[in-house]
Amino acid sequence: HGDVERGKHAAEHAFEVDPLNASVHVALSNVYAIAGRWDDVVKLRKSMCNKGVEKDPGCSSIEVNNSVHVFVARDRSHPQMEQIHAELERLSGRMEEAGYVPSTRLVLHDVEQESKENLLCYH
Repeated sequence: HGDVERGKHAAEHAFEVDPLNASVHVALSNVYAIAGRWDDVVKLRKSMCNKGVEKDPGCSSIEVNNSVHVFVARDRSHPQMEQIHAELERLSGRMEEAGYVPSTRLVLHDVEQESKENLLCYH
């Protein structure tokens, strides 16, 4: 909801119950990122690292011809990854030609607009 103080307050209570819960750390990091408080994001991520708290990478899957394909963030080991990325770029280009403008408001990375659009393409 954009209320950083309320987010911090909720996280502090959650940390009392489970100080190593990665989900709470990530949620608070997202609250900071949405508010543009990138220094706080960095501090929190460093704190996670120092405590040994690790976020599980994002994961998605799709079933094609009775075969399940699993994709994990930053993993490029799928044997058809090159073709998949080429198709995503082709589709992204067609969407842009049709007038689609991606909403990058919730891309929670401190990067330039073009990089945010690329992150969305492969998300």
